[in-house]
Amino acid sequence: MSITLSTDNLKTTQEQKLRQLLVHLSQNSPFYRELFAQHQIDVHTIKTLDDLRRIPTTHKEDLQRRTNDFLCVPKDQIIEYASTSGTLGSPVTIGLTEDDLNRLTLNEYNSFVCADGNREDIYQLMLTLDRQFMAGIAYYSGLRKMGAGIIRLGPGVPSLQLETIQRLKPTAIVAVPSFILKLIQAAKDHDIDLNQTSVKKAVCIGENIRNTDFSLNILGKKIADAWNIKLYSTYASTEMQTAFTECSEGQGGHLQADLVIAEILDEDNKPVPANTPGELTITTLGVEGMPLLRYKTGDMCMYFDEPCACGRNTPRLSPIIGRKKQMIKFKGTTLYPPAMFDLLNEMEEVLDYVVEVYSNEIGMDEVLLHLLPLDDSKACDNRIRAYLQARLRVSPRVTYVSAEQIQKMQFPENVRKAVKFIDKRV
Repeated sequence: MSITLSTDNLKTTQEQKLRQLLVHLSQNSPFYRELFAQHQIDVHTIKTLDDLRRIPTTHKEDLQRRTNDFLCVPKDQIIEYASTSGTLGSPVTIGLTEDDLNRLTLNEYNSFVCADGNREDIYQLMLTLDRQFMAGIAYYSGLRKMGAGIIRLGPGVPSLQLETIQRLKPTAIVAVPSFILKLIQAAKDHDIDLNQTSVKKAVCIGENIRNTDFSLNILGKKIADAWNIKLYSTYASTEMQTAFTECSEGQGGHLQADLVIAEILDEDNKPVPANTPGELTITTLGVEGMPLLRYKTGDMCMYFDEPCACGRNTPRLSPIIGRKKQMIKFKGTTLYPPAMFDLLNEMEEVLDYVVEVYSNEIGMDEVLLHLLPLDDSKACDNRIRAYLQARLRVSPRVTYVSAEQIQKMQFPENVRKAVKFIDKRV
């Protein structure tokens, strides 16, 4: 889709695809047929984006409990199975048809183009391409469509990543930001000057690198201070089969309006104004196998609707503030895990961490920080506790762990991305 289509044309395109989706769901989706009947909804009367609000929202629990009832095609048309990471409960499996894979390719092609990619680039993929990870296949197919070079190196092993950078000279990397920090440290340990390498940009996945005002957060600053490369933030989920990706302006992830409708809703499922936090709720457009209608992602964010300096006039998403279900009410203070991560990333005395939340004997939230400290001195402990008290104004429990222990906590068996937050609340 052209980046300069008028707002009216974008709306017209979305409404046309919405009407097609509603017919597809009413004919082929057991879950949505039941929903429409239960609420006496005639899909032919839903014609505009405003009309969409008459339809109840769908929740992750629906998808977890009734996955097969969301399938809109015979199983012999599913040629790829992807699954969520299961961060909030049991994983959800998404079935994709050939057309869905082509749509996924287009989505990621658009994303890499938005992030200033071109066919002259060589991308080193520092992420898994197996374990039913949708993003892995999306990045690979999108880069192939763009005609760029691809190095499928996989996750981890900083020394191998550095050796490959020096040998094959990629111009860009796709990686989790916290792993980029490990790469930076490994380069220092081996006296490698990253600024003299071929890498000029990084597409950052899975973690925030910006605050909600689009300034770099601590994680982003640490990368930028050590490595003079252009950083592009992304946000995506397996369920929506679509990504929001930053352009060079770094002012939020651009909506791909021909692939998804995005609503930001309050507690009463009413749309919030621009620059106001709410829950991202999506409707997939052009998905054949398992389309979703008004699906609440659980992710809290804001949207911005003023035109971007890059020329695109689609709305943009802020960095994710947190997940609604992961909100912590701790001694009168409301916390989201990303804010905790930012705070811990700031601390030179903390090399790595896992945040755990659990319910105490009276049902209130308690926070336990598992920290890998810079050293085991009393002075280091005092600095950590003083900093936490000053920044949080409340004191969480702290336990110190070894590098081996933190590795086991972050990467339990069959987990494909680092676990930084453990929720044991009942």
